Amino acid sequence: MSEQQGFSPQERRASFTLASIFGMRMLGLFMIMPVFALYGDSLSGFSPLWVGIAIGAYGLTQAILQIPAGWLSDRIGRKPVIYGGLALFAAGSVLAAVSDSVYGVVAGRVLQGSGAIAGAILALAADITREEHRTKAMAIIGVCIGISFAVAMVAGPLLAAHFGLSGVFWATALLALIGIVMVRFLLPDYASKGQIRDVTAAPELFGRLLKDKQLLRLDFGIMLLHLSLTAVFVAFPLSLVDAGLVREQHWWLYFPTLLMSFVLIVPFLILGARRNMNKVLFQASILVMMVALVLMAVAGSQLWLLVVAMVLYFTAFNFMEASLPAFLSMLAPAGGKGTAMGIYSTSQFIGAFVGGVAGGALYQQLGGAGVFLLVALTMVFWFWLSTGMANVSRVRSHILPIGVKIETESARSQLLQRLMALPGVHEALIIPDEGAAYLKVDGNIFELDQAKRLINL
Repeated sequence: MSEQQGFSPQERRASFTLASIFGMRMLGLFMIMPVFALYGDSLSGFSPLWVGIAIGAYGLTQAILQIPAGWLSDRIGRKPVIYGGLALFAAGSVLAAVSDSVYGVVAGRVLQGSGAIAGAILALAADITREEHRTKAMAIIGVCIGISFAVAMVAGPLLAAHFGLSGVFWATALLALIGIVMVRFLLPDYASKGQIRDVTAAPELFGRLLKDKQLLRLDFGIMLLHLSLTAVFVAFPLSLVDAGLVREQHWWLYFPTLLMSFVLIVPFLILGARRNMNKVLFQASILVMMVALVLMAVAGSQLWLLVVAMVLYFTAFNFMEASLPAFLSMLAPAGGKGTAMGIYSTSQFIGAFVGGVAGGALYQQLGGAGVFLLVALTMVFWFWLSTGMANVSRVRSHILPIGVKIETESARSQLLQRLMALPGVHEALIIPDEGAAYLKVDGNIFELDQAKRLINL
């Protein structure tokens, strides 16, 4: 394959650079989760409620700002927004590192979350890659996010054991500064393509997508998934201590359980894709997560049972984290993926915030078992919600630049009719201002080259 046809060195370097920046930022956000309940007790104002608020606080500002930050990157460019977001993240990390009260740490976490650069990074990845390789670039970013979570579960306890809680925050500040250097020296300046509806949100689509019951199921799903995550990590580290595992050794548990969970989900991801069993495996994962939470609640001082529970929880969590964005991509209408993803990501961050606050409040009133059991009840609701979910198939999205003139409504209508007549095309949308056609197709029978020839007649 020629360089023109394949993933070019420039595209590859830029994709891995952006994925690394995204991953380091998420690493900084996640590292606090397994350690704050254990190492924050020296802070004034410390309580289980404030533990939860500190863990989930970043989600509040992320939820509020991530869509506007994406829009801002359309207007002033991607790199200025990324620079500003990383600077805010570094400032929040420093504030948390030097604080001697839990309130200062919460303020730092809120400031960390205000550096909402996800939309700008994804938009820049779309700017620098050709359409036929965009999915590959987004997959690289997605893999880095998953790796960052796994690394955070090990690196957080290790850093806290050697350098204390402030050391974790200083490390996150350093990661942000490294990210700024990477943007400066590893990413050439690219001309922004403006709004790209596959990665940025279109305001006029919000009303329509918020009424789509299938997409709303996914939005509620990611909200409940991250609600469970932040709530669990208010209580689970303390459960490990009660079971006799000293806090300096917690990474011994997280590392093998995460590794095992990644191995376990691979056959299920393959099975879901090849046998069209996505819905069955999705619902099974909800049940597995519910069982894991119940085991956490009844484990008491039995460390082995907590280990089993965590393997089950991480396996289900990682399967959901990988599957939900794929389902959303399949279900979002042509030209609406960026908007659907914006609503989805906002739901995720709301879940992280609510889970932290609720987990802290519940732990203060009911203890760890109460947290786990009540979060398990949310899984029951999620399972009921999932019964109406469509069993998504092999649907793919494509953006094609239009090489023909469509100056009139009649010309646009004719081109749309021709596109819809192609085998495998489910939806087609032409945006004249962007000079692009958005297609949603059946990947089994759609021929991309045929569509390109039609559009470039």
